[in-house]
Amino acid sequence: MRTKSLKKNKINVVTLGCSKNVYDSEILMGQLRANGKEVVHEEEGNIVVINTCGFINNAKEESVNTILEYVQKKEEGDVDKVFVTGCLSERYKPDLQKEIPHVDQYFGTTELPGLLKVLGADYKHELIGERLTTTPKNYAYLKIAEGCDRPCSFCAIPLMRGKHKSTPIEDLVIEAEKLATKGVRELILIAQDLTYYGLDLYKKRNLGELLEALVKVEGIDWIRLHYAFPTGFPLDVLEVMKREPKICNYLDIPLQHISDSILKSMRRGTNKEKTTKLLQDFRLAVPNMAIRTTLIVGYPGETEAHFQELKQWVQDMRFERLGCFTYSHEENTHAFNLKDDVPEDVKQERANEIMEIQSQISWELNQAKIGKTYKVIIDRKEGGYFVGRTEFDSPDVDNEVLIDASKTYLKTGEFATVKITEAADFDLYGIVMPT
Repeated sequence: MRTKSLKKNKINVVTLGCSKNVYDSEILMGQLRANGKEVVHEEEGNIVVINTCGFINNAKEESVNTILEYVQKKEEGDVDKVFVTGCLSERYKPDLQKEIPHVDQYFGTTELPGLLKVLGADYKHELIGERLTTTPKNYAYLKIAEGCDRPCSFCAIPLMRGKHKSTPIEDLVIEAEKLATKGVRELILIAQDLTYYGLDLYKKRNLGELLEALVKVEGIDWIRLHYAFPTGFPLDVLEVMKREPKICNYLDIPLQHISDSILKSMRRGTNKEKTTKLLQDFRLAVPNMAIRTTLIVGYPGETEAHFQELKQWVQDMRFERLGCFTYSHEENTHAFNLKDDVPEDVKQERANEIMEIQSQISWELNQAKIGKTYKVIIDRKEGGYFVGRTEFDSPDVDNEVLIDASKTYLKTGEFATVKITEAADFDLYGIVMPT
């Protein structure tokens, strides 16, 4: 007589880091589901797969702490197995195996078939675009390329993700069509570098042609561009953006710094004059474009004069969206050979100063939106508000539009026409207008 029923394995995928990791976790989960496995995202499960980030110190710390947390749960008998994959594992596998040996197995960023095998699943090549999305149902990330060929001195991504490799246009269209059938209305195009898309496959920068193909996908209303590199940006993309209403007037283009000597040391392949001219070209071609950028302060050799130049430039440029990071000294990068000579407290002070300037700019730009009407996609209900975004805002990082839920009922994933009635630094408040 059986006294104990067989325990069914439930695989819990935990995702850390950027949207590229979110995408990779979704592909992993789609493969597991296709193999008949029970899989959840960041819920309870007796088998845990941690998809780690290894980009900068804070991210590495979070990844290590998460691994330790689940190893502890394994030792306490709350989970049976712990597997680690992703960027941290790719970059530091020998160290991790030595320091945290209780993990069942470590996998790099290109070892999905091997990871599936230990989970009792086969890698199914025919599953183009099949994935279990973990984002709200109305938007999804579409990773158009993997890896990076840029030589930026501070960046460890090529160490973890390898050389740039574009996904063919026809595969991306199939994936977009599958997402549309699931109710996805907005595609967020991601890569380490959108600018480089197509050079390896088509021998030319082909982002514009990809966009022309994606706008034809029925059911997709918005296409948003994330992470374009400034050097060599294909300006034909601006023509497509201007012409095609589905392409959001939005571009995420990390610029990192503006001082010529810092840009040279960072190996960015550009200078202040070229960068400023590129932004002017953007504004000229698509006057109402929202430009998001990210900056690094405290890079080796950054003097007070360099920082003042950066501050002034941020004030002059008036970016719609901006994030600022403190420099992280990463081993095996080119900049690791330089002296990390800006004290941590100075780095943090500089980042705070930049964000204070940006906060004021954002407030002023938002005040100008009062009384105007925008098309808004509703992401979720939170507290007493429905929370949505305009085409000028990306999820999690940009402005949100809050609509009083006691006065209007809205459906998640639907679009509404909203008139802005109030504005704060990073939030807009509005009322729904009849369409």
